[in-house]
Amino acid sequence: MRPLAVRTVAAAVAGLALLSGCGSAGGLESAGEAPSAVEPARLWPGLPPASAAPYDYGEGETAKIPGITVPGGDVHRLDPVAVTQAGLKAKTNRDSGLDELPDATVRQIRACRTAPDACPVLAPYYFDLTGDGRDELVLGIRMPERQLAVHAYRADGADRSGLTRIMSTSDAVISVELAGKDLILRAPSVISGYEYRTAWSWDERQQAMLATRDEILRVPERREDTDRGRTPSPSDSASAAR
Repeated sequence: MRPLAVRTVAAAVAGLALLSGCGSAGGLESAGEAPSAVEPARLWPGLPPASAAPYDYGEGETAKIPGITVPGGDVHRLDPVAVTQAGLKAKTNRDSGLDELPDATVRQIRACRTAPDACPVLAPYYFDLTGDGRDELVLGIRMPERQLAVHAYRADGADRSGLTRIMSTSDAVISVELAGKDLILRAPSVISGYEYRTAWSWDERQQAMLATRDEILRVPERREDTDRGRTPSPSDSASAAR
């Protein structure tokens, strides 16, 4: 908090200089002293810090997708169903278990070519989530009990011909939205009139999407879908691939 205190003092000094330079000609008056910045109080300072996380939420977990080559480094040219099927065989960089899909969903994914009407892979979206000027592939997979798995993939390697899953999460989502370069997942809360919102953001150091903000917010009694006209349209490639 020290930089804030420095900025406060600097602003006060600048204000005094302005007043002394203008005298009574400008008619300026001091608004009084600026409030001092208050540092946060630490509770139970003698409590020893935890040495390990109690739960593994799958944050920062990635997986190289085997058998998939990205033509020209362009994920738009990939078959979403083929990517999802290959992802079933992917080995994650660490095992949180959160990338695993229900057995029934796995069977449906494997049968997407022969039973396209039951294929749980939704139409893809393409966004530049990493800020490198190239789009990433975002896929949704329907699961039982209205659960949705959300996966994001990035072309990587020296020639960008490889494919890495940089995000894998699932929830009983209300909606998935894009805000800037963040993916926002809205999920219902057990508290009536509230919902959870989780923002997933690209982290350069981890080379993965991290859940950078998780909050519970009150929902207006009458929600108007004002963004309906601005909702990006998915590609038709998924339905064509099926």
